[in-house]
Amino acid sequence: MRKLTLLQRIMAPVPKFFQRMKMLGLILAAIGGVLVAAPYEIPLVLVNIGGYLIVAGAVATAVAQTAVEEK
Repeated sequence: MRKLTLLQRIMAPVPKFFQRMKMLGLILAAIGGVLVAAPYEIPLVLVNIGGYLIVAGAVATAVAQTAVEEK
């Protein structure tokens, strides 16, 4: 296994599973953003869930982006 810098990891090809995981993370973050920034009053528990979805989506996306495909 070779040592890569963070920039090299981000620019390297990503395996198919992690591409799907990245997309799922972006979708979760978008749903969370909609819940947090809703223009109408929604229950506080939904706003809290929205915040958790944003964090989970951001973490999943970051982890998936740094996965590299071995050659």
